[in-house]
Amino acid sequence: MLEIIDIGVPDAVAYRLGGKITEDEMTSVIALFREIIDRGEKLIVYQEVVSFGGVAFDAMSEKLRFFLDVGLSHFNKIAVVTHKKWIHQLVDLEGKLFRDIDMKGFSIEDKDKAVAFLKST
Repeated sequence: MLEIIDIGVPDAVAYRLGGKITEDEMTSVIALFREIIDRGEKLIVYQEVVSFGGVAFDAMSEKLRFFLDVGLSHFNKIAVVTHKKWIHQLVDLEGKLFRDIDMKGFSIEDKDKAVAFLKST
């Protein structure tokens, strides 16, 4: 399940993940990313992970095609909110690998801090 949510940050793509992500769900998020990229703006992403049941193969293929097509340079900030420690560790690793993207992990209790991080310049 992937649900688009409003976090009160203009032009942010915000969504909540729970369970397994389908191709249709991935396509809907990628369409939002493309709208912002087509306007010439940088992406600000809020990702709240409630539970993670994997990603359908077709969804992962869609995501890989997107990244091969547009690259990572369009991403400005990413906040990942979850209670899963292994996801926090993954976000920390990605933040070190992709230094041009300001990426941070937050606990579920710190959603407000994640939103403040995305609003900050």
